[in-house]
Amino acid sequence: MTRGERHALEIRGTFRYPPGMNFLSHGLLYLDNPLVVAGTAVPDWLSVVDRKVRARRRLAEPFLAAPDAALRDVAAGIVHHHRDDAWFHSTRAFVESNLQFALELRDLLPGDEGFRPTFVGHILIEMILDALWIQDDPAWADRYYDTLARVDPIEVMGCVEAIVGRSARGLSVVIEQFIAERFLYDYLQHDKLLVRLNQVMRRVSLPLLPPEIAAWLPRAVTIVTRRRWEFLTPADASSPFPIDTPR
Repeated sequence: MTRGERHALEIRGTFRYPPGMNFLSHGLLYLDNPLVVAGTAVPDWLSVVDRKVRARRRLAEPFLAAPDAALRDVAAGIVHHHRDDAWFHSTRAFVESNLQFALELRDLLPGDEGFRPTFVGHILIEMILDALWIQDDPAWADRYYDTLARVDPIEVMGCVEAIVGRSARGLSVVIEQFIAERFLYDYLQHDKLLVRLNQVMRRVSLPLLPPEIAAWLPRAVTIVTRRRWEFLTPADASSPFPIDTPR
């Protein structure tokens, strides 16, 4: 058995949650194209497979004109992911709320002056934004997963390997487990949200969050909900949101 095959089996045995968590917000606009939706998740999926393998925008852009349609679509999804991250992470709402969450979490986690409060604040904003789409209408998450279920994980893995120029062995297993796990629905319940946060903590080797954090999560949800459209609007006010309710 090769090293890559052993790694794939390890992934299959225990799904390791990627640190990027706004899957639904990234893919929502492209639900008519399964491979583009898959491409929007590729940068985060790769963090589970091998954190040294990165699907960077500069690597994907040349493939937007590839003769192969699947390769074009996966590349487009990767480019959309990075483009959206660039404006989202620079919004005033994100910068201010991430700082606010980090400060409040430091108060709740005495002695934690390191990276964890800022990291938790970052991913929590993303998780809550995804939860709000599902709260609006669960059909968003249903359709997202149904769309991904239409892709061939092996084909996606092959496209990603062509784009990054390296092996992504194990990616197809991650895709299969991501679709089967359907964990986005858990973001709606504070106790399950804390469980998912701690799964990410394990993934990045940070200390787990204590149970007391669950009592603070409703406040975080209120803050993100209040500024939701600020998070989803670029500086030029050209936000693609809101969009029609899915059929």
